[in-house]
Amino acid sequence: MHQAELTTENVLRRDIPWETYMTTKLITGTGLQLLRRYDKKPESYKAQLLDDDGPSYIRVFVSILRDIFKEETVEYVLALIDEMLTANPKRARLFHDKSLASEDPYEPFLRLLWKGNWFIQEKSCKILSLIVSARPKVQIGYTANGESSDSKKKLSTVDDVLNGLVEWLCAQLKKPSHPSRGIPTAINCLATLLREPLVRSSFVQADGVKLLVPFISPASTQQSIQLLYETCLCIWLLSYYEPAVEFLATSRALPRLIDVVKGSTKEKVVRVVVLTLRNLLYKGNFGAQMVDSGLPQIVQSLKAQAWSDEDLLDGLNQLEEGLKDNIKKLSSFDKYKQEVLLGHLDWSPMHKDPAFWRENITNFEENDFQILRVLITILDTSTDPRTLAVACFDLSQFIQIHPAGRVIVTDLKAKEKVMKLMNHDNGEVTKNALLCIQRLFLGAKYASFLQV
Repeated sequence: MHQAELTTENVLRRDIPWETYMTTKLITGTGLQLLRRYDKKPESYKAQLLDDDGPSYIRVFVSILRDIFKEETVEYVLALIDEMLTANPKRARLFHDKSLASEDPYEPFLRLLWKGNWFIQEKSCKILSLIVSARPKVQIGYTANGESSDSKKKLSTVDDVLNGLVEWLCAQLKKPSHPSRGIPTAINCLATLLREPLVRSSFVQADGVKLLVPFISPASTQQSIQLLYETCLCIWLLSYYEPAVEFLATSRALPRLIDVVKGSTKEKVVRVVVLTLRNLLYKGNFGAQMVDSGLPQIVQSLKAQAWSDEDLLDGLNQLEEGLKDNIKKLSSFDKYKQEVLLGHLDWSPMHKDPAFWRENITNFEENDFQILRVLITILDTSTDPRTLAVACFDLSQFIQIHPAGRVIVTDLKAKEKVMKLMNHDNGEVTKNALLCIQRLFLGAKYASFLQV
């Protein structure tokens, strides 16, 4: 069987010659007794043994992984530990029992992340993530099991473990060891580990954020929905960490999150994306981008659906309120300038807001009508119908509101450019080009009679 196809179940069907290992002194007599008592027994019997003397079994398992390098045996012990933790993840605490203070429960798994086949790597990653997450929190920054002052050997620190895991996980996202399971395994582990402040920091330093962003995309199959959910869970955890937010701001994360929330019907996916957007709303330029991307309308549409999750409903309400606050702040000339200078215009609220035009009309005179000149250039250079339509509408607003609007726009040679657009294929463009020409010819005195 190909190594990539190994499962815990088929590995556990093997018979391991434990007696041979005792003869060669690779396991102790006590270790052999414990293994004989535990191996091949029913689940309920093994559960009782672990309840009675769990740390002793952990000591045997860890010592085998430390001292024995035969692949079949390493796989077998990893399968035993995986089976034990799958049945009850809280058993990961056994690795931190006081009686194991002189042991290093992390070292074998850290080493095996890089040394073994896919089965060994995957199980080591899963087990290591569970063990490190189950540690007593007072140990942060100290050694794995509270190294005693008279200890001769250096134990792996929590920092060693978390940094080692992040390095392996990023390597999987770049170049997976297994074609179909490498990436889901890495993202699944990150969704747990990114709760750790040190992992967030290490992940950002390793340039991990940009490795995650491509996996934020609409999903249809059950498998891909789970991967999407766990990816978005990672982004949500990173949204609490400022250096990660800075990376997200320079990536395609926001438009991708909006695409997902717009098209997803899976409640848990929608919830985690909405909570992420709520976290990002007041950071950097995210609020402005969300309004530009039409998120207020998407939130309205989501609120009209019958969700049962309280966190999602609260998140939608908070997002709606926050976006309203942003719209108020965004109706400013600075925001308008930014939009025009980028050359991508849309029907954002300010364009049709009479108060915006009345309050900011004199700002158009800055730098020898720079923004007006750019707006007129857009009429010549843009191929996007929406941008052309909005530019025509804005020019018509300027003509109507500014006392010398007609004269200024005529002097800047805008009339010919707008006239050309009256023959455009797009109805939205021709409608707004016509409005602009009417206002240009009729003047402000009659322009108030013309409605869009």
